Amino acid sequence: MENAKSVNYSRTTITELMIPSYANFGGKIHGGILLSLMDKVAYACAAKHAGTYVVTVSVDNVEFRQPVEVGELVSLHASVNYVGRSSLIIGIKVVAENIQSRTVKHTNTSYFTMVAKDEEGKPTEVPALVLESDEDIRRFLEAIKRKEIKNAYKELLDNAKTSMEVDNSLHLLETERCIVKRERDMESRW
Repeated sequence: MENAKSVNYSRTTITELMIPSYANFGGKIHGGILLSLMDKVAYACAAKHAGTYVVTVSVDNVEFRQPVEVGELVSLHASVNYVGRSSLIIGIKVVAENIQSRTVKHTNTSYFTMVAKDEEGKPTEVPALVLESDEDIRRFLEAIKRKEIKNAYKELLDNAKTSMEVDNSLHLLETERCIVKRERDMESRW
């Protein structure tokens, strides 16, 4: 694997000031702004490792732990956690820093799956990943496990969708906060 690259080679950090136009009426930064910044840092990191154009295929585990405020500096730290033949999993840690109070908070972690593309837009092979530390190895192994769980979840969900019959499953809604008012139910009452 002659053109292999280390995790450190493509490690990328983007820092941006959170301005009022990024915020909602409550002064908190919109999640979509943060997702856009995460996509940007994922692209930069993956493209640097791949040496080619990359596209986002999926985003896993977006959970906003703490709000980000106007005036904070947000740093997005990205690294290649895993590579397949043409895919890369980029781990992103988002940290918000309040300069005045000197507080730092970890707002979320997410995983972006990217695919490298050639000039014709077809998937192309990426360099192997050199794992230089126990942390690199742990993240690679976690990515393998996350892929296994994600594939099992997708299969379970697909099976549940195809096997679920609405009429036979209505009893599942009895304890939920919803009201079923289908037209056909209303017509049958007449």
